[in-house]
Amino acid sequence: MEITGGGRLEVRITSADVGKRVSVRYVTDSAEAGARFTDAVGVLTSWDTGVLLITRKSGESVRIAESALAAGKVVPAAPARRRGPAATFPELARATARAWQPVESEALGEWTLRAADGFTRRANSALPLGDPGMPVAEALTHVRAWYAARNLPAYIQTSTGAEGTQELLCADLDRHGWRREVSAEVRIAALAPIGDLDADVSAVRLSRTVDEPWLRRYQRFSGDGPASPTVRSVLASGPRVWFASVAGTGGTPAAIGRCVVDGRWAGFMAVEVDPDRRRQGLATAVMTALARQALDEGASAAWLQVEADNDGARTLYDGMGFAPHHHYHHYRWAEA
Repeated sequence: MEITGGGRLEVRITSADVGKRVSVRYVTDSAEAGARFTDAVGVLTSWDTGVLLITRKSGESVRIAESALAAGKVVPAAPARRRGPAATFPELARATARAWQPVESEALGEWTLRAADGFTRRANSALPLGDPGMPVAEALTHVRAWYAARNLPAYIQTSTGAEGTQELLCADLDRHGWRREVSAEVRIAALAPIGDLDADVSAVRLSRTVDEPWLRRYQRFSGDGPASPTVRSVLASGPRVWFASVAGTGGTPAAIGRCVVDGRWAGFMAVEVDPDRRRQGLATAVMTALARQALDEGASAAWLQVEADNDGARTLYDGMGFAPHHHYHHYRWAEA
């Protein structure tokens, strides 16, 4: 908020500030008893017909009537992280994309259209890291047609919450009939402390290739028979890929994990544990073993993605030093 020398609240933003990060205080009917105001901080993504739209770092949008504004100002980007590696959004977005590659892709300006027979949203969504080379509405029509030609739902992956992320594009998608389905955090940490964890890694087996037992534990593969070439291709994609497993019963591992080593980055994915073996340190052992391998190959920083409602995983990663960098979202075309 902005307070003048006389103690009054003052609105110091206008529609010309669309695209900037702002802090506002406004009157709301949902405020607690005795409180007239509530606050919102995020990117001002539109200001039309007397209504402001502010997109918070989580991707949630807040609509505020202009008449309800009590104070507002432009604020600087969120302060730099005080721990862990420094990372820009474009660098991290490209590293995460290289770790989970489609079987088919096509450029649309600086956007990338990705397809992999429907195996995971990440490998079957448009990645808009720049200018599509045409008006956004026209690009969205192209995206829809491209996925329709492959009998796939049209998805676009966007990000919010860091410098250079795509709050304005999220607002455009919402206006054009796309709906956010899934959101997740991208978290980063220093790699060495993970490798230094006091974990028993003696039972963790590392392999450069994925095998059928590993796939039986992997929740995103639900097939009864052998995995398709597409599934194996996506899982094997990335500069240097490692698969970890801990032996279990009945030929299915008790725990698994996947790590992609890419320059200074080690990306962790598919860390899963048999429900009957949880709270035995197996996830920590898998992460530690993979981290040590990545450190041996010259990596120094770690990233992972965790869905916002996965409280157990978030607690585990908090303890390892992972902190949120930005959020990513999958928007789906909501057909009439």
